[in-house]
Amino acid sequence: MLAPVDLTDPAQVAAVMTIAARIGSILIANGTTSSDARASIHTVTSSYGLHYCHIDITVNTMTIHTIIGVNRRTPVSVFRVVNDMSENYHKLQEVDRLIRSIRSGATPPEVAEKILDDIERRHIPYRNLRFLLGWAVMGAAIATLLGGDFFMAGLGGLTAFLIMGINKVLSRNDLPYFFHCVLGGTLATLPAVLFYNFSAQLGITIVPSQVIATGIVVLLAGLTLVQSLLDGITGAPVTASARFFQTLLFTGGIVAGVATGISLGEMLGIQLPPLETMLGAPTFSSALARVLGGTIAAAAFAVTCFAEKPAVLVSAATAFAGSAMYYVFLLPLGTGRLMATAACAIVVGLAGGLIARFFMINPVITAVAGVTPFLPGSGVYRGMYAIMNEQLVVGMTNLIVAVGTCMALAGGVVFGEWMARRIRRPRLFNPYSAFRRAGRLTFEQIRRAESAARRATRPKRGGSTKLTHPPT
Repeated sequence: MLAPVDLTDPAQVAAVMTIAARIGSILIANGTTSSDARASIHTVTSSYGLHYCHIDITVNTMTIHTIIGVNRRTPVSVFRVVNDMSENYHKLQEVDRLIRSIRSGATPPEVAEKILDDIERRHIPYRNLRFLLGWAVMGAAIATLLGGDFFMAGLGGLTAFLIMGINKVLSRNDLPYFFHCVLGGTLATLPAVLFYNFSAQLGITIVPSQVIATGIVVLLAGLTLVQSLLDGITGAPVTASARFFQTLLFTGGIVAGVATGISLGEMLGIQLPPLETMLGAPTFSSALARVLGGTIAAAAFAVTCFAEKPAVLVSAATAFAGSAMYYVFLLPLGTGRLMATAACAIVVGLAGGLIARFFMINPVITAVAGVTPFLPGSGVYRGMYAIMNEQLVVGMTNLIVAVGTCMALAGGVVFGEWMARRIRRPRLFNPYSAFRRAGRLTFEQIRRAESAARRATRPKRGGSTKLTHPPT
């Protein structure tokens, strides 16, 4: 076990709190909810003997505060801002292993600082080509999930490759992410418009809505809509509100980009066909294709976030369980789409939580990747298309259903992870009552401490003094 730090030394206490804050910043940057990040920070501080500290996380800032000392109480605070919010599941996995090592008592503070330095300095585990190929595979899988054939899958993969390739170039020039979404929405539309214009001459069938919905899903996967709802459900309303507004702003950028692409097509004389009706209950063969598409999409998304191979496999297994339940069991039985989505999200949260803990993988990876195939890209496009064609009621209905789908995903994942934690509940740490009393400071305690200090320094009274004389 680790030896506790000197809780009377502000420097040592601040160093421990800084280690915990650095760990928390990596967790928050990778989409961990505020409640889970707070629990992980408290685990780190408790492992080093600092059992009682206040942790406040608001959006991308965190404050850790405690009071040390017995007679002279000294406040100690650490404040940290998370600037880089890009997802890197490789760093997340290494930090998760570090937390487990600290909790088991195997990593002293000096070693933890060096490990964190190595994690923060480490570059991405593979180059941009593999990153872009992961997005291309995800786009092809999403197109298959939406009912496309091999050609549509290839077109969806090409669209995703172009979107993320251009966004990768723009990110190097520090362009605000809102404009990434606008340009991404435009790029999601233009390939569909151009290929649809030449489809009759080429003798192929193009469904533009599938290509555009694929691009929207790829763009939505990089946002934090589900994560913002997770924060709201788990008791962080301020953080959830900020992230939700930011996500709505970016989604508005995507919609504006799609509208721009459609307008450019109309300027070129290319009119997109009316939207086809919603896909009905899938047949057995199409259900298998969609389950496979959802599995590959989740695995590819984990690859784009630089996840390790075990995490990619676990994400694929989790998505397979959710997709199979959705397309093979629930939809053929006539279950409503929102109810089916919530049930599948529960399966993703439960299976991901159990499998991830068994293989020591952070559950955030399996949760985010597992729900990616269920993101409502088609619903967002339908709502936007209807509003542009002066069908306000139909458009708003589709957009509300899209938001409801994200809420069903978030609620299902939280409930599934709650069930997983009850099944594999770790042993709880019960501090001594003396520790609890030490965490509180009152004026009565101050007066008692001052009285005890005065009595200790006051000379004793009433005692007789015996003098001894040497014998004569």
